[in-house]
This record gives sequence, C-alpha cells and structure tokens, in this order.
Amino acid sequence: MGKTVKDFREAKGKRLVYLTAYDYPTARMAEAAGVDAVLVGDSLGMVVLGYPSTVPVTLEEMLHHTKAARRGAPNTFLVADLPYLTYATLDRALFAAERLLKEGGADAVKLEGGEEVAEVVQGLVRAGVPVLGHVGLTPQTASQLGGYRLQGKRPEEAERILKGALALEAAGAYGVVLEMVPASLAKEVTERLSVHTVGIGAGPHTDAQVLVFHDVVGLYGAFKPRFAKRYLEGERLIVEALGQYVKEVREGLFPGPEHSF
Repeated sequence: MGKTVKDFREAKGKRLVYLTAYDYPTARMAEAAGVDAVLVGDSLGMVVLGYPSTVPVTLEEMLHHTKAARRGAPNTFLVADLPYLTYATLDRALFAAERLLKEGGADAVKLEGGEEVAEVVQGLVRAGVPVLGHVGLTPQTASQLGGYRLQGKRPEEAERILKGALALEAAGAYGVVLEMVPASLAKEVTERLSVHTVGIGAGPHTDAQVLVFHDVVGLYGAFKPRFAKRYLEGERLIVEALGQYVKEVREGLFPGPEHSF
C-alpha cells in the first residue's frame, strides 16, 4: 500500500514527489513510476478539456476524473482539487469534499488561498477531511493577482504568502503548495512551517515537488511554463506515430497479413 496522510504530516525534508494525473492510463503510469502522491488537479480544465483557465471546471468533472485516476493508481495517495467556488462556504466545501472522497476515492482535497480560506480549512479538518493548502500563484483567482506571473517579489506580497501559509498550517492543513514564488521566499516559508511544502516553480528548497503530467512528457504544446522540465517530447512523437498510421492506411500497407484473420 502507498502512503497515508500520516506519512505526509511527517514529510518535512523527505523530497516527496507529487504528479498530476487525470485519467486511468496517466495515473497508472504515475504509480508505476513510483510517485508519492497523485494530484487530480483542476489544471485538467486546460490540458485535458481545453478550457482557457481552471475556472470553468465543475465538481462533476473533477469527480469523473478523480474516479478514473483512482482506478489507475489504487495504491497511491490521491489528492483532488476543489473547483472554483465550491469552497466559498464551509457547507459547500463539505459537500464537495464528501463527494470527492466518498465517490471519487480521493484521500485528501486541495484548495487555494491563505488567510481568507483558513476558517473553511479548519472546518474541513474538524470534519475529518485531510486538506492540502495552496498559496502563491492561485490559478483560480489569477486575474486578481495580475495574471500567471511570479508572486511574492514585493515585500507586501511575500508577507501575504507567508501569513497565508502559517494560517493554513494553524487551521490543520497537512501541507501547503507554493506556486510560482521566489526560491528564497519558498525557503523561508518551508523553514517556518512544521508541515511539508510542495513546490511548483518555487525552487529547490521545498519538501516536495509537483508538476503537471502533460508538461513533464510534452503533451501540452499551448503553453510551456518556465519552471517545468520537459522529459519527453510526447506530442511530437505521438503525432509522428499517428502520421505513420495515416500514411500506411492510405498506401495500403496496413492492415497487413499479420493483422488479419
């Protein structure tokens, strides 16, 4: 069996690996690769469903993809994002979390925000829901932050991020994602928190790292974040393979005798 929330509560300094996955085959590959946690992120709205942002993603869509990812990674800790506005109140958050955990098979949920969502986090934790926090660049509200840009360069921004992370820890979050913040700020936040931090575009000093599956394997050509390392040009290789299939059918080379009954 994989890790439990207790393992993540004791994850300081252990260099854990999170990876997003949104369906059965990608989750299966993530588990086979040995990741510590699969994140069914609402980033699926952009890389899988073709939305312009994460905002349109619905709870039903998150539930659909969480179920599929759980089937693909039955033995890996699974975190599901709470979609935009599903945690505007504690009652709504409890409803969404209940569905993702009970129906979707998630082990925990993730939500965005700092001090402003601490009360909701506290209520979820009190009800027995493991919560992963998320500060820095928060994609669901990126338009309020000036777009998809580095957060925390200015002193007032850095203070807001640090206070937000501390508030999430005090509310009972088992960890905090730091997205697109300066490495020095991520280091300071990591040192100040007793729970583990998960970096994405936050430098090498966090306790864990997370990347989007499609960025890692090169399946999302519309946007390539500076912070993401591409380990495979998957889109190019797949298009080449499909092109070869098209060519062979049109030239009468496929199916051959070995593919026929």
